[in-house]
Amino acid sequence: MTITQTPSLIYIVDDDEAVRDSLRWLLEANSYRVKSFGSAEEFLEGYDPDSISILIVDVRMPGMSGLELQEELIKRNSPIPIVFITGHGDVPMAVSTMKKGAVDFLEKPFNEGELRSIVARMLQQAAERVSQAQTRKNQQLILSRLTAREQQVLERIVAGRLNKQIAGDLNISIKTVEAHRANIMEKLEVTTVADLMKIALASNETSA
Repeated sequence: MTITQTPSLIYIVDDDEAVRDSLRWLLEANSYRVKSFGSAEEFLEGYDPDSISILIVDVRMPGMSGLELQEELIKRNSPIPIVFITGHGDVPMAVSTMKKGAVDFLEKPFNEGELRSIVARMLQQAAERVSQAQTRKNQQLILSRLTAREQQVLERIVAGRLNKQIAGDLNISIKTVEAHRANIMEKLEVTTVADLMKIALASNETSA
């Protein structure tokens, strides 16, 4: 499934039904797909982490607050961008949440032009995040094709070890190292050591 084939989706989470309906009307009038929830808990049950989506959520709600929902999504490594709805203009809170990955705030009452601008910008970010996450998954899948010995050889290639050094490390012949190296390149569908390094290092960052 490619990004262009995935319909984007806007989630609204607010305990105020009037706010949810207002936002839904504005967004659907601009041809966006929308799903709304009255609580963070309901959203977590219905959220599809693989969708290209953004979350518009009220900061203050009964039960799990918008800020607590953000913390939960961070724990789940969710790529979804977040816009917080606030009527309070709390600057320290805004700074704190921005550092944790929220990209914007939407102040009540809503300005339709501002809303459209924020949503368009964030959906672009969402598409990029989902694409990056899919790339990492694909790289992990590709790396899983390697045998245990090939993984050992790859680790040493990434560490900058020469074939002769790798042979000594693993107590195998240089020809065997060369054979493993060729198999690794073929399985990972790369032709240069630079491309090989990119896949291996990206995998290390994901698992870190």
